[in-house]
Amino acid sequence: MPNLPTPVLDPDVQNEQKLLPPYHVIIENDDHHSMMFVVEVLQKTFGHPEMVAIELMATAHTTGQAIVWTGSKEVGELKLEQLLTHREKHY
Repeated sequence: MPNLPTPVLDPDVQNEQKLLPPYHVIIENDDHHSMMFVVEVLQKTFGHPEMVAIELMATAHTTGQAIVWTGSKEVGELKLEQLLTHREKHY
């Protein structure tokens, strides 16, 4: 049986996994959507309870924007796409 070399770990090689930074989905205040519509969309798209959705809507209304979701880039892109599919019905 041949003599096989013993594997040695190189201390200069880092085996650490790098975590990807979290991504945010942000809504901005506008004059085109009613407050109630925004609350409904936040509930449907992100599953936020009504009071959380109201608080996020109020934050966007008073400060100009609100972070409504944080997570991976891929899921954030999906949530954004879902968010943009909602259309307000004007009667």
